[in-house]
Amino acid sequence: MLYYLFNYLDQLDFPGAGMFKYVSFRSGLALILSLFISTAIGRKIIDRLQYLQIGETIRNLGLEGEYSKKGTPTMGGIIIIIAILIPTLLCARLSNIYVLLMLVTTLWLGALGFADDYIKVFRKNKEGMHGRFKIVGQVGLGLIVGLVLFLSPDVVIKENMEVRHDNVIETVKFHTLEKKSTKTTIPFVKNNNFDYAMLVDWAGKYKQEAAWIVFVAMVIFVVTAVSNGANLTDGLDGLAAGTSAIIGVALGILAYMSSHFQFASFLNIMFIPGAEELTVFASAFIGATIGFLWYNAYPAQVFMGDTGSLTLGGIIAVFAIIIRKELLIPILCGIFLVESLSVIMQTFYFKYTKKKYGEGRRIFKMAPLHHHFQKAGNAGIQALIQKPLNKVPESKIVVRFWLIGIILAVITIVTLKMR
Repeated sequence: MLYYLFNYLDQLDFPGAGMFKYVSFRSGLALILSLFISTAIGRKIIDRLQYLQIGETIRNLGLEGEYSKKGTPTMGGIIIIIAILIPTLLCARLSNIYVLLMLVTTLWLGALGFADDYIKVFRKNKEGMHGRFKIVGQVGLGLIVGLVLFLSPDVVIKENMEVRHDNVIETVKFHTLEKKSTKTTIPFVKNNNFDYAMLVDWAGKYKQEAAWIVFVAMVIFVVTAVSNGANLTDGLDGLAAGTSAIIGVALGILAYMSSHFQFASFLNIMFIPGAEELTVFASAFIGATIGFLWYNAYPAQVFMGDTGSLTLGGIIAVFAIIIRKELLIPILCGIFLVESLSVIMQTFYFKYTKKKYGEGRRIFKMAPLHHHFQKAGNAGIQALIQKPLNKVPESKIVVRFWLIGIILAVITIVTLKMR
């Protein structure tokens, strides 16, 4: 909104109004606003949640300090959502299709997570929303995002072309025409591009249509997987928020580079017109998650609940898809990936051994993975992996996961030049 106001004032030669033309200025402003909003309103929302007795229900997992968390206000994801929406609405160009998709994603998954938390807190159902309804909500968002990217005339790219001499890349140029494409960025290969149409060569003259079906299916899968991964990661104070902030920084950098001719040429990735506005959203996202850590860092004064975790995961997934970096998610979101895999492996192995031996056995002392480090190795749990033998303090686990997240974010960007 402020973008349009100051654009009008700039036409009237109002001093300083031209600053709002620059994405860098609006991104910095969005970051500052989101930090201020999340810290300023956070205390009031926490007090309100306490007044309404919206506290966390604790299951007996045998973890040190878990009962000290009982009654801590949950549904704090509301703070993150507000701190993302307001700066984005004020600083971004709202006519941009990518910004609109990110706003829809934030509201959609925020509402889905809120409904889940509402059932847990007010209806006293510890399981929350039935899994199938949560999946339907995530698939629905994936379908909307995929179809918009397919149908909208504003969603176009300029494909990168390598100019070689003696098999050495001299420069990278871009097609002069903008076009719709099912191509995405993939690391470790020479031209950094992968076309989903390659998976449907058998479709003949309907190859492009079939490629978009595959693309939409990939969108649905990525949205569902990453939002659930973030949800599973939200188990320790500050873990999900801090990890998401780190991922947000990497995505913001990639969005800016994808929308800048020189940087896109340097990385040999496709040029995406309009993606620069996503840096404004990314800045608001980073500020909101860091500001939330003011209250969520150990010992947490508030938990984000599914209201926050599903939203953060969905935002990361859709953002990566828009800038055609969804195939980098296994690296960038490696923390989410291993957390999800630990649960899948644990569940599968437990069921398999129970069927085979009549007694369920475990791979980890506890899943998701972050709880594995909270359990002592001699805790009496029949697990294949007992190390570390001594339990690790919660705050140390979180910081170590953050450090791993930073390393993965750096690797994600570097891989684009490792071919």
